[in-house]
Amino acid sequence: MPSADHDLGPQNLGDPVTTVTREPRDRSPEHAEPSRFLPHVQGLRAIAVLFVVLYHFWPGRLTGGYVGVDVFFVISGFLITAHLMRELTATGTVRLGQFWARRARRLLPASLLVLLFCALVVMSPYLMPTSALPNEVREILASTFYVENWYLALNSADYLNHGGEPTTVQHYWSLSLEEQFYVMWPLIMLLAAWIGVKWFRGARRRAILVALAIVTVVSFAFCVVFTITDPAPAYFVTFGRMWQFGVGAMIALVPLLRVRHAIGSFLLGWGGIVLLLYVAFTFDGQTPFPGYMAALPTLGAAAVIAASNTDRWWYPTRVLSLRPAQFVGDISYSLYLWHWPLIVIAPSVPFWGLTIYHRVALLVLCFVLAWLTKRFVEDPARSWKVLTRRPARVTLWSSLAAMIVVALVAGAAWFVNAPLYQQGTRAIAELQQDPPECFGAAVVLDAACADADFGDEILPAPGFAGIDRPRHEQCFVQLTDSRPVSCTFGSDDPDAPRVALIGDSHAYQLLSTFERMAEDNGWQLVTWFKGACPWNTTPLATPGAFGEACTEWRERVQRAIDDTELDAVFTAAIATTPYSADGYDSAHAAAVAGYRDAWSTVIDRGVPVITVVDNPVWETDPNKCLRTRAMSECDGLRSDVLVADDPLKDAASGQQSVTLLDFTDVFCGDTLCAPVVGGANIYRDQDHLTVTFADTLAPWYSQAIQDALTKEGAS
Repeated sequence: MPSADHDLGPQNLGDPVTTVTREPRDRSPEHAEPSRFLPHVQGLRAIAVLFVVLYHFWPGRLTGGYVGVDVFFVISGFLITAHLMRELTATGTVRLGQFWARRARRLLPASLLVLLFCALVVMSPYLMPTSALPNEVREILASTFYVENWYLALNSADYLNHGGEPTTVQHYWSLSLEEQFYVMWPLIMLLAAWIGVKWFRGARRRAILVALAIVTVVSFAFCVVFTITDPAPAYFVTFGRMWQFGVGAMIALVPLLRVRHAIGSFLLGWGGIVLLLYVAFTFDGQTPFPGYMAALPTLGAAAVIAASNTDRWWYPTRVLSLRPAQFVGDISYSLYLWHWPLIVIAPSVPFWGLTIYHRVALLVLCFVLAWLTKRFVEDPARSWKVLTRRPARVTLWSSLAAMIVVALVAGAAWFVNAPLYQQGTRAIAELQQDPPECFGAAVVLDAACADADFGDEILPAPGFAGIDRPRHEQCFVQLTDSRPVSCTFGSDDPDAPRVALIGDSHAYQLLSTFERMAEDNGWQLVTWFKGACPWNTTPLATPGAFGEACTEWRERVQRAIDDTELDAVFTAAIATTPYSADGYDSAHAAAVAGYRDAWSTVIDRGVPVITVVDNPVWETDPNKCLRTRAMSECDGLRSDVLVADDPLKDAASGQQSVTLLDFTDVFCGDTLCAPVVGGANIYRDQDHLTVTFADTLAPWYSQAIQDALTKEGAS
């Protein structure tokens, strides 16, 4: 998060940026703090924000660009600690009210402006799907009061492997964490200074250094352990990130860490930049992060900051001080604020496409908005006399009032659209209870429905497809949860056929449909689901806690399956799961072998297996297109959205006790795949089916299971 702390003197924030530190006469030169404005640090901020922005625009190209946020944390730790230490040295204390008031004037105006914009966008069903309304409002409120990181942590959001649709303000997690740093850090330093004066003969500076070093070491250890045990919340939790601020603080407090020797500074600076580029291009969503891997971008940023020699034009300190780098660094805070909401909103804007030209144009627009915000919001608000000439509490109370205004607008977005939201949910329930004749998949699979024509009708409406998901979320475990959670539905008759539904989220997407099938056919349905973890014995290629949790879940579920009397097993899985290729010619071959191995555990008991070829996986939710364009304009190329070599399909090939269902012809023609078939909206996001559409496949699911049960009974 670019905090834009490039003018941090304890005097008026309008002081010239060339001002250097004034030290008391009783302090020796080696205790001097860094100057208030270091051009190469501003250039480093430009690198950081470009990493984040380019990663969000082209995640497949700059796969590790998310490390830009880590760079910002180091920069903030360095600058804020230097500022606080200067004030402590000069006055013996820190005027907390003044410090927090300056932070509020510096950061809140632009931040609240973007939040207000997002709240207004949420009000419009043309720019935001109504189904997203509850999450958007909740996260806008969390971001307004700077607890978004905790909201995401407590809701098990996975920033690097997000399976759903992120909100317009998800990027505020880093802003929230940094604001929490601004509250805690001066308090820690003041407490340490008090201890140094009271108990250690006035060794105030040494006490602060030791205290921050302890916080840094303990936070790093916590981060490493928490990333191993629970990586999704570890990404957001405040204390797991404090060590990165601490690394920057150490450079500010220890003069020996600021290298002024020409060759040493040259090597250190360029080495840091190369290291940052390396992690930006090699890290990806599978990297165990933050954890110990976050030490690489953290140390890379620290190296660039520590390189202090500016003697030659080719030194990194001078290159990062060039005008283009300084410009991007100047607008980095506003650029960070604006780019993500625009990325989320753009696909829903009428006549706005997703070509490379549209993305470049959107990127340019982000820069323009960032410059305008810097020029007309950030800078004026920082020196607004109505606040700067009054006590700090005036700024703080004004800030709270502005936050409440934004919160009220977000609340208004809910109240304005709540009736429409509730109407949409009722319409979906009614549709599932009483669907039209020849609806959905029947248009393709039932010869009697071949002439059915639903025109431009789309059910559920694109703005509501996101909420058309299975019930019973308690039956679905995800992330690092390895509990073999099982749910039972349907008949209570002990003699009823028992059918198992097992797999990842592509099996879970069928739960509501299979629940109805069990009730209608007198079956008992038992389920085991885990996100991104198919029923397969081959380990995932995903390292760390997530891959380990999947392996453990499979083992525990397999023991439960072995202890359960079953008459048939239905399994499904997303075709893009990354598998380890250890011991096989390819990951595909390993996946095929893993499926067959898992299935054999029930087939050897005489239990038949039914499975299904995976549905297409889109780059982005087709509903974004359907809300603003004709259906014909929202088709996707078959080669782009359909996995050609689904390992589940190949695993079923030639297996006598395995029934394979293939609905590819329902989703796709020879060259194109459609997001709507027979009036039914197929997708609730980029790869999960709506319950409404899954219900239209129920007759064919039921027939396959009934045939397997009949064959199993006859044998």
